[in-house]
Amino acid sequence: MGGKTHQEPFTTKTLADARRAQLLTATRSGEAFDEETGLPVSELRKLNRVTWYSHAKSYAEMKWPDAAAKHRASIAESLTLTTITLCPNAKGRPEPELLRRALYQWAFNVGRRDAEPPAQEAAALAWVAKHTPTVADLDSAQRMRAVLDFLARKKDGTPAAANTVRRRRAVLSNCLRIAVERELLPSNPLMRVHWETPKAVEELDERSVATPAQARALLAAVRGQGARGEHLEAFFGCMYYAALRPEEVSILGRAQCTLPEQGWGRLDLSGARPQVGSGWTDDGKPYEERGLKHRARRTVRRVPIPPVLVALLRQHIEQFGTEDDGRLFRAVRGGPVRSQEYRAVWKEARRRALTPEQAASPLAHIPYDLRHACVSFWLRSGVSLAETARRAGQSIAVLQRYYAKVLDGEEERMNQLIDQGFAEHEST
Repeated sequence: MGGKTHQEPFTTKTLADARRAQLLTATRSGEAFDEETGLPVSELRKLNRVTWYSHAKSYAEMKWPDAAAKHRASIAESLTLTTITLCPNAKGRPEPELLRRALYQWAFNVGRRDAEPPAQEAAALAWVAKHTPTVADLDSAQRMRAVLDFLARKKDGTPAAANTVRRRRAVLSNCLRIAVERELLPSNPLMRVHWETPKAVEELDERSVATPAQARALLAAVRGQGARGEHLEAFFGCMYYAALRPEEVSILGRAQCTLPEQGWGRLDLSGARPQVGSGWTDDGKPYEERGLKHRARRTVRRVPIPPVLVALLRQHIEQFGTEDDGRLFRAVRGGPVRSQEYRAVWKEARRRALTPEQAASPLAHIPYDLRHACVSFWLRSGVSLAETARRAGQSIAVLQRYYAKVLDGEEERMNQLIDQGFAEHEST
C-alpha cells in the first residue's frame, strides 16, 4: 500500500486465507485503504476509539471562536441533550439535572475550560467520559432516531417548538458531518433516518396585531408606570413606529438619530445588542454587541421614522439624556435594558390598557408583537414589499411568507388600483 508492504502473522493457513479473503473483498468493493496501516478504511474506523463525548467537546471548541454568543449556547444545549440520550443507564449514572448542568455549563462551554468545575459536576463529567459510546457506534439509524425524538421534547416531556427542534437537529447534523470529515464515520447516519421535522408556524397570527389606537393606549399605559415606564415609552415606541427589534433598540445611540423639530426623521441602524448569559461571551458581559441580524458587520439600515416617534425620542433625550457612550436607553440600575425588565413593564401595560378579554387573548402578547404590528400597518398602508423588507431588515421572501394573511387582505384593494390604472390608460 503506497509502495510499502504490510505483514501480519497467523497461526494457521486457514486463518491467513480467511484474512486474505477479507482484504480481497474490500478491494473488489472499491474500498479505500489506509497507507499508514494498510487496513481498509472500514476496519480502521472500528479501531478508532474516539468517544462521542470527546468528539462533541472538540466540535464545540472548533465552533466557539466564530460563533455568536447565542449560537454558542445553542450548540451547548444541543450537544448536552444528545449526550444525555447516548449515555447508558449504567451504574452510577448522575441525576438528570446534575448531568444536564455539568454538560451544559462545563463540558460544552469552551469559555470555562480553564476553570475547575465543582466536585459534583466534575464527577458527573468523569462518568460521562467513561460511559459514552464511540463515534463509530453511532452509525445506526435506530440510535439516531432515539436522539432525534429526545431533541424534539422539552424537559417536561411536552413537544418543543418547531424552530427549537430544527435548530437542535442542525447542530447534531453538523457535528456528525465533522465526524465524517475526520473519518470517524463513513457517512452521516441522520441521512438514513426517515424522521419528519416539525413544521414551524411561518404565518403571523393576526390576533396578536394591535391597531394604532390600541398601540397608543399601550404606550400610554407604559408611561403611566412611574420613572421606569416613562423611560421605556420611547423604547417600545421604536418597536411600534420603526419596526425595530429589541436588541436593535437596546444599542440605539444619539448619533444614529436624525430628529428634526418638524416632519420625518431617520434612524441609521448599524448593530444590535442581544441579551445572553455572561458565560457565553468573550468579555464576560451578559450581552453581546454585533452587526445587524443576517447582515454583514458594517451594514447600515436607514429607517425613516414618523413625526410621532421623532417627538417621543426628542422628549426622551430631553428628560433622561444619554449614557456616557451616547446610548439612549438604560436599565434602572444602569447598563443595558434587560428583557426581564421591559417584559414586566409590558405585562402591566397590557393589564391596564386592555379589557380582560383582550388581555387573555394573543393581542400584543409580547413586546415583539409591536414590530409585527408596525410591519402589518406598513403593508396595509400600501408600502411596497421591497421597501417594507428594507426598513424591517428582512428578506422579501420571509416577508411574503410570514405576512401572507396581511397581504391576502389587501388583494381586493390592489385589484381596484389595477382596475383604476387600466381605466386611466383606456381613457387616454
